[in-house]
Amino acid sequence: MDARQFLAEFGHIANAPGGIGKLRELVIQLAISGRLVERIESEATASQEIEAAAELRRAYEEELDLRATRMHPPLHSKPFSVPDHWLWTRLEQICLYIQRGKGPKYVERSSTHVISQKSVQWSGFDLSSARFVADDSLGSYGKERFLCAGDLLWNSTGTGTAGRVAIYQPDESITAVADSHVTVVRLASCSPRYLWCVIASPWVQSRIEPSHPDSLVSGTTQQVELNTSTARALPIPLPPIQEQSRIVAKVDELMALCDKLEAQQQARRKLQNNLRQSTLQAVARATSPHELQTTWTRLAENFGRLFHAPEDVAAFKGLILDLAVSGELLNTEHSPTVTGSELLDAISAKRIEWSRKSEGQEQKEALAMLKKLRTQQVSIPEATTPEHWAWASLLQVSQAVVDCHNKTAPYVSEGIHLIRTTDIRNGRMDLSGTRKISEETYAYWARRMPPKGGDIFFTREAPMGEAAIVPDGEKVCLGQRSMLIRLFPDLFNNRFLLYVIQSPSFQTRMIEVAIGMTVKHLRVGGVEDLFVPVPPKAEQDQIVAIVDALFGMCDRYADQLSRKQRIATNLAASAMSSLTGIAIEQEEEPMKAPQTELIAPLRLGTAPDVKAQAPLATILARQNGEMSAKDLWQRFGGEIDAFYAQLKTEVAHGWILEPAPAEMREKPADAVSA
Repeated sequence: MDARQFLAEFGHIANAPGGIGKLRELVIQLAISGRLVERIESEATASQEIEAAAELRRAYEEELDLRATRMHPPLHSKPFSVPDHWLWTRLEQICLYIQRGKGPKYVERSSTHVISQKSVQWSGFDLSSARFVADDSLGSYGKERFLCAGDLLWNSTGTGTAGRVAIYQPDESITAVADSHVTVVRLASCSPRYLWCVIASPWVQSRIEPSHPDSLVSGTTQQVELNTSTARALPIPLPPIQEQSRIVAKVDELMALCDKLEAQQQARRKLQNNLRQSTLQAVARATSPHELQTTWTRLAENFGRLFHAPEDVAAFKGLILDLAVSGELLNTEHSPTVTGSELLDAISAKRIEWSRKSEGQEQKEALAMLKKLRTQQVSIPEATTPEHWAWASLLQVSQAVVDCHNKTAPYVSEGIHLIRTTDIRNGRMDLSGTRKISEETYAYWARRMPPKGGDIFFTREAPMGEAAIVPDGEKVCLGQRSMLIRLFPDLFNNRFLLYVIQSPSFQTRMIEVAIGMTVKHLRVGGVEDLFVPVPPKAEQDQIVAIVDALFGMCDRYADQLSRKQRIATNLAASAMSSLTGIAIEQEEEPMKAPQTELIAPLRLGTAPDVKAQAPLATILARQNGEMSAKDLWQRFGGEIDAFYAQLKTEVAHGWILEPAPAEMREKPADAVSA
């Protein structure tokens, strides 16, 4: 990637996740590679700087009666390309002094501060966290150990802290020493800010990792260590001292621009969040079907402007659920044939019939349910729902609510899935990594009520309030801190109840009744007492269909955002690698441009309902009803197979007119970009 291509892709790079950070890394790497400023022939050479440093170091060691530095062997290779008038040298050759601090004797207050790793931040040096060393121990400190303005402080231990570097610039009245976790680098004739750039560069920082093939640290990922010998031997790309000043000035200028760009992005993000919230609030506050349709239309037309990241879409899903379970997504002006109260009566009658016809353990559970219901006292809220809906406890709408009683698990390699709380996330049951139990263990643990497809597993602790439906045909066992909820499927839709549980309003109510100080959890009775809205079964089915359609739209858009972010991240990494020569690992290859293009036109048919799952027709409607298939595909943002599948669906509904047979043509060679 050359400079022209970089500028063309700048917007994608800057807007990628962590893109501004990549730009800052790029600036620093270009700076230490000699690609930010031009050479001035009349300036002193880098070799003269090294010679001057050697003289200054000898004088410094003599003055303080220090042992002469034993140098590492000269460098025989160049880590990366730099201008011909630069020199590669080791860090120790341009320094007066490099050494770790020492372990202090701490006191509450004294004349001398102790600088620890907390004081060394990427944002700069921070004295506020410094402690104090006892005055009566200062006699063991040589003069060289007292910090001087311009010293570089380099954190040398600890995962996440090792590698950070800051320049020591205190008030003149401050006296300080470093502790044993910080390496002090005192320069002879090099710019501290330039050396900061070298240490802060991706070339160095990527190697503060034990797994790196050219790692600078020892130890494990839990505790890394940068020893003094490695710091001394670090190769440094050294320009003449006057050129260093010009490099630093350019770096500071570009960093200020990055700061400004970052501030603008934050301001834009804030405006986008405000726009999304106001748009969503308008939907939530709609007081009539017409107003709701108007606000939904506005939302659909601006969908792309409202969401920046997949987590934004997740928040939107929460609003959909709250609207759905409060009846706001249905047109309830017609008179219902069945009310929520009548549905509860039907569930109660069905439960009594079940208790009479069942035998053995099932009958025991049925009778236990009836006993619980007779003694249950629940305060039903005065929440806003359609008049013909009702409110009821979770126990009242269920056929059975069963708690898990297993304590220990003799796991086996092959057997029945044991569903733990960690296997339930975001409304789904993940069977890929479950523990297994034997048939004998299952027969004992599930003796009260063997789970079956359609049952809901609900977690009451760690994490609390997750729920998922048991897939049909899967044999699973209820794990600890979970409960099984079985409904009468002909009377209550299990997916509607799942959406109720996932709704933010239900989650809020659940947290309010949870107990525990350290780990919040629900009692068994607390779960049974949770109240849920009860619409007629037909309306439950309608709500599920609407939510499924809206969630399908949300998931596609979230996938597009995730994909765009991955591509932008890889583009930023590729640009960094291409412009600096520093290899960056990527999760996947950037998307390549297709070698062919679609040329068939597509036209809008019957305009879809606002709640319909018709993203392609929605795009066409915003583009005067006609686009080329290629342009529509690109705006859709998905894979070509997904595009054709969606196109087929919308043509079948009449939302898009039947297109002429699609044609594809080879793109000219110069039109294909990598």
